[in-house]
Amino acid sequence: MNEELEKLKGDRKLPLGVLIRRTLKYIEPERKSFILALFLVLVNVTLDTIAPLFTKGITDELVQANIRLNFVVGLAILSFVVVIINQIFIYFESIILNSCGQRIIYRLRNEIFEHIENMSLNQFSEMPVGSLVTRVASYTASMSDLFTSVFVRILRNLVTLVGVYIIMIYISPTLSLSMVGILIIVFVISFIFSKTVNAIFRRERATISDMNAFLSENLSGMKLTQIFNQEETKDEQFLERNGKMVKERMNVIKAFGIYRPTISFIFNITVALCFILGLKTGLSAGEIVAFYLYLSRFFNPIQNLADQLNSLQKAITASERIFNLLDVKPDAVDKEGAIEIDNIKGRIEFRHVWFAYVPDNWILKDVSFVIEPKQTCAFVGATGAGKTTILSLIVRNYAVQKGEILIDGININDIKISSLRRAVGQMLQDVFLFSGSIASNVTLHDESFSDDEIIEACRYVNADSFIDKLPNGIHEEIIEKGENLSQGQRQLLSFARTVIHKPQVLILDEATANIDTETEVLIQESLEKMKNIGTMLVVAHRLSTIQHADKIIVLQNGEIIEQGNHQELLKNRGHYYKLYQLQFENA
Repeated sequence: MNEELEKLKGDRKLPLGVLIRRTLKYIEPERKSFILALFLVLVNVTLDTIAPLFTKGITDELVQANIRLNFVVGLAILSFVVVIINQIFIYFESIILNSCGQRIIYRLRNEIFEHIENMSLNQFSEMPVGSLVTRVASYTASMSDLFTSVFVRILRNLVTLVGVYIIMIYISPTLSLSMVGILIIVFVISFIFSKTVNAIFRRERATISDMNAFLSENLSGMKLTQIFNQEETKDEQFLERNGKMVKERMNVIKAFGIYRPTISFIFNITVALCFILGLKTGLSAGEIVAFYLYLSRFFNPIQNLADQLNSLQKAITASERIFNLLDVKPDAVDKEGAIEIDNIKGRIEFRHVWFAYVPDNWILKDVSFVIEPKQTCAFVGATGAGKTTILSLIVRNYAVQKGEILIDGININDIKISSLRRAVGQMLQDVFLFSGSIASNVTLHDESFSDDEIIEACRYVNADSFIDKLPNGIHEEIIEKGENLSQGQRQLLSFARTVIHKPQVLILDEATANIDTETEVLIQESLEKMKNIGTMLVVAHRLSTIQHADKIIVLQNGEIIEQGNHQELLKNRGHYYKLYQLQFENA
């Protein structure tokens, strides 16, 4: 579990070779396009490298006593044509690379999102939502730069360095060899710089992820912050995180602030040596000018490489965090040979089930019971007794450590998760509504449902009692989280959402809690209708809402201590009787 948590947090450092190999997997489908782009890059570098030779020819001709004007004009025109052709190649190279990059990132984002969807609730609890958002949005953008520009620019700069140095040797072997010592110093400085910036960028990315997680959590909980007058405390916490981000960003700026002037200083010294040694070795004016231009072309890629290293380190850090997330194996996955179930009768059986969120801290201890098809079974007990856990296990939000759970005599581990969850409708206490219309929230954007079916489902659960009063009916817009609806109205919509998808098993987890009396009457009428749909499992603290259940299971400390119907449990005068008396006295 610690290893999985480390992956989720993105603290696990992956070897560069592994990152490269895994990144190349995404390039494979675009191999032909990348090869074409690389060919264009080589042509572009070749044309750019020979350009100073035209300047050399023009310069040598201009210092002659008898200038051949036609020769100079011809070289100038040829140089211009080479520049135009070069720009055309750059244009097509850019279009190809950006198209490839966007297709790659499109597939990568889909893969990450689908992977997140398959993670269990237990895994979600280990990772802040803001951190997941950062991986899907921000980090994929950094990787997009890698595919569309960084990789090719680094290649172009490296090829340019080699090509330029070969021509420099051609112009003057002596002058070129005398520059080797300076070039070694430049490469050593660049290597040290890249190692330093890599460490800084990893820390910076960690602070960005932490900041996004903080913002996501606190913007969602802003209402609570204001109610308890905690704005000042949250300000201090935000300032602390903001300060860390600024500090790491300043470290990057300082590193580049030292590196660039150092390279520029070395370049200026090299230029001075170029002119001095060039004159001493008897180079022509054109050769000295060409050597100077090539020297500029040699140092520019080095500085460009430093800039590209900036983006490369961001992409490496981003890919590391993305792959850490993708390496997290979902807790609940379909086993080989898992079956589809079209219709179920709804018989649910727990056989000696043990479950713990944390190893050895058992939430359920040897729980066994049977619920027959079409029965309504209620679970009661104190908070932490294991009621909600039982409901979560049925739909495989978590995996049991011991025992087995069966539906219609089939172990749920032998059923495909998607098939199992289609058969089970869940209505929870905290109803989540998406921004959009009432209709889209009921159907969850499933366009196979008609407006008549949506209206019928809403009418079935009494949600029409408030929908008919809205100006746009089922097409009324809902703001984020359904804040423009009451809690009872949101609950009725969750009932309609469940009914329209036609489940054979219904789960209600405190679905009637914190509801006003008028709405509770509507909900109770809805529940009576919904009992006809299939097997119903209910968790409720108010015992008055479950008196007519076919079976009531009483839990305490993760164990079943009583079970039977309402009248049977009252006659036993056990724990349920005491709970009922306590609520009746307080009523």
